[in-house]
Amino acid sequence: MTHRGTVSGKLFVVVLLLLAIGGCATVQPVSSFGPAPRTENAQPLTQVPDEYAFYTPPADRSFYPIMPDGEVKNIILLIGDGMGLAQVASARIKAVGADGCLHLDRCPVTGFATTHSTSLVTDSAAGGTALATGSKTNNGRLSMLPDERPLQTILEVAQDKNMATGLVTVCTPNHATPAAFASHVLSRNMGPEITEQILKTRVDVIFGAGDVGTTTQPSAEAAQAKQIGYHLVANRDDMKALTADQTPALGLFQDSSGQNPPMLAAMTAKAIEILNKDQDGFFLMVEGSDIDWCCHGNDAPGSIQKTLLFDLAIKEALDFALKDKHTLVVVTADHETGGMAVNGGSLDGKEVGVAWT
Repeated sequence: MTHRGTVSGKLFVVVLLLLAIGGCATVQPVSSFGPAPRTENAQPLTQVPDEYAFYTPPADRSFYPIMPDGEVKNIILLIGDGMGLAQVASARIKAVGADGCLHLDRCPVTGFATTHSTSLVTDSAAGGTALATGSKTNNGRLSMLPDERPLQTILEVAQDKNMATGLVTVCTPNHATPAAFASHVLSRNMGPEITEQILKTRVDVIFGAGDVGTTTQPSAEAAQAKQIGYHLVANRDDMKALTADQTPALGLFQDSSGQNPPMLAAMTAKAIEILNKDQDGFFLMVEGSDIDWCCHGNDAPGSIQKTLLFDLAIKEALDFALKDKHTLVVVTADHETGGMAVNGGSLDGKEVGVAWT
């Protein structure tokens, strides 16, 4: 590719947006990437067997640097689905104590956002649409206005600039948030249509939950992807072996087959490694989707664990940006879920009290 895609702005800026206002409407997601439709009680990929021992806090508590004005070549957008202030605070307290520091705490710029859609309470479809396109829409709708006009997404803009693109999530890739970046439909429940549109968008790297089947009996989605040129990735070893010349790549990982699915941080690091081979730069969206799933069930320990796993993915993005010096990292959320509040505990994190509204 000869065209060089660039985005004007800071040479290296890390922005953390924590949501001041915003709940989440409950909508049953429907998947065609996995073996069966999911419900609100279903779970995405189980990323670690233990509760919190996997987490390593930053050794350096200083802010990442803001570099002088210049060219931004790459953009990494990390979305903690359902992650509000209390989700971050409870994770920090439990992992490193009230005075401790998470990796996302090292972001030098912090902002706040309201998250209502055309309704007072958003859902992930409208929230994802706002992040992907900059426009509000009706709940349930993906990158389409209330009058049904499609909206161009930042991923599509990146493709127009010949940039590589990626979507990484621990839910199915056609779930509301990732789907908002690569599909345009009236309802997040239109699973087959969303899957078809995402694949036809030809995102270079897609990692998420699902089932590719076997070589002799691929799943319907895997067969569809392979037919249009996708390289299929089914497990952690396949992902480690993936190279840039094997794109577009679709990685669908599941727990039930004993295939040892990769953690979100590992998927993020691999996606960055692959996409960074493109001389025109890249856009990557990473979603910590399981924070939302835990908070729908008022599961505080689960929310803490998933927020910390998301924080390790943030570390991968920040470490890459620090070395690359041409990468914009944005950490945000589409909304808060559960009306979570920290209402007690101890400063050392041995106890954390949480209430839900």
